[in-house]
Amino acid sequence: MSEEKQPNSVSTKEHDKVSENPRAVCKVCKSLYREPRILPCLHTFCLDCISQLEPFSRGASRCRRDAPSDEGEAGRAEEVHTTVLCPDCDSEVDLPPSGPAGLSTDHLALDEVFLETLVSDGPLGCDLCGETGAESRCEVCCVNLCEFCYQAHRRQRRTASHSIQRLEDLKSGGRLCRPVLCSLHPGHELRLFCQPCDLPVCLECAATLHSDHSCCPTHEVVERHGDRIRALVTVTLRPHLELLEQTLQKEALQDRVEATANEVRAFARGYAGAVEAHCLSLLRRLEELRLQRRNQLHLQRAQLQQAVCDVRSGVDFAERLLSCGSDAEILSAKCVTLRRLSGLAERKRHPHLAALIPDDGSGIRFDAREAAGEVGGFPLVGVVHFKAVDPSKCIIEGEGLQQASEGQRGHFTLVCCDSAGELMARGGDHVVVSILHRDKKSCTVEATVEDNNDGSYKVSYTPEEAGMYSVWVCVKAEHVKGSPFVLTVQRKLRHHTGTFHCCSFCSSGGAKEARCGCPGTMPGGFQGCGHSHKGHPGKPHWSCCGSTAEESECLPASVLKAVSAGSHVRTVEL
Repeated sequence: MSEEKQPNSVSTKEHDKVSENPRAVCKVCKSLYREPRILPCLHTFCLDCISQLEPFSRGASRCRRDAPSDEGEAGRAEEVHTTVLCPDCDSEVDLPPSGPAGLSTDHLALDEVFLETLVSDGPLGCDLCGETGAESRCEVCCVNLCEFCYQAHRRQRRTASHSIQRLEDLKSGGRLCRPVLCSLHPGHELRLFCQPCDLPVCLECAATLHSDHSCCPTHEVVERHGDRIRALVTVTLRPHLELLEQTLQKEALQDRVEATANEVRAFARGYAGAVEAHCLSLLRRLEELRLQRRNQLHLQRAQLQQAVCDVRSGVDFAERLLSCGSDAEILSAKCVTLRRLSGLAERKRHPHLAALIPDDGSGIRFDAREAAGEVGGFPLVGVVHFKAVDPSKCIIEGEGLQQASEGQRGHFTLVCCDSAGELMARGGDHVVVSILHRDKKSCTVEATVEDNNDGSYKVSYTPEEAGMYSVWVCVKAEHVKGSPFVLTVQRKLRHHTGTFHCCSFCSSGGAKEARCGCPGTMPGGFQGCGHSHKGHPGKPHWSCCGSTAEESECLPASVLKAVSAGSHVRTVEL
């Protein structure tokens, strides 16, 4: 009878135990993890629990080429992609074509389960014979052994070389140091890393399946891959998490409504009778406005909470993987970890998320001097206004939005309007402008937004490279009409003062003193050649280093000029 077990399995007795350690318990079945797998969102569940999730969607795609058929042609196999909803964060995650079993094993969760088993009260039973009084544990088979089964384990040829530890020693250590074993060759630890395949392998795999690949010890590559995870956490996601948490705590809208209500009450106390009735009317208007804006605030708050939850879970998992995981554990989970962390980091750079802030209610204000009509024959003043900017009605003025020159400062003006198209006549709105190069994603232009406090905002920028740019203009997390805009940045050119090597009359704009590279002249006192002159071949020409281009066309000075560069001459566009 074989005593081998899969390295990621847990005995039924261990699985049925209820633990106080949340890292050892599946959130679906509420029991100790059994064959834990990591979803792409970095949440861990039992293999059976993932298999029982209802598919959110299914799709087939031809994505790989099979071995050649009998006719010598290669076919494409359809891989079925199943999407499920994560029970923890409700994210849509794709399962691998091989199903839940193809997901990465969470070895950290297995460590927590095994440690929970060791430190639990009461005697542990032997996983082989079922008797109580287990004293040892085989780290290869992941089973608890009594003294009799321990001796049998040592006598059998297949298990004689297994690493067996005393349970008391493991309990006193506080953490279970368990080797990560190969699923194809039980008993062989994952000590090597295949760089072409990007996965850890055992010695047997390296000698057979990966014999032609470059394999190196895990301790030589884990630092490089661990640094990538650490950089995403410390440089990008940890500061972003702090910013999201700070933004989530802001309650500016409610504070603004309460402040306006206090102004209304202070103004109304000076009146009696009708003035008091007017006060109650104004408060009812404020309550209506608060209810209208509350729905938007709740939606924004839910988005922030989900963003905080996603980033926190990713950061916590990555930090725990780096601090608690062994080399093989880090390498086993690095692919899914890097994909998730990179996705979270990509969200941070999205202009919509960058401008995501709670509405501070700045559009609500109280005018104590405006006439409010009469109540009971008494003239009243004091009206509550609500005027909010409508991004779809905002206007952008200035040529700096469509074209600019390399190295020169460009400008355009954003004019904010309300839903009726009227000028806001005040500042304070949250305006975000992002300028990105269309071809070079890493090339950005810093934009400065200046609040004129009259409803308009002056935007300034200085492009350093020529090309096509996308200009994102957002007001309160929404694009203005027409955004993103297309900006064309032209190259900066030097003014030509040298000798023309084309028709000097056209190139210089008709200047009499302009000279051509050839010795020809024109009647009327012109020092240079024209379209036709003595010695000219009959067609206008322009050249580099004096060589004639017989088939070229004569171009006006606004399109083509020659620029002196030492002893050479080159043509450039204006």
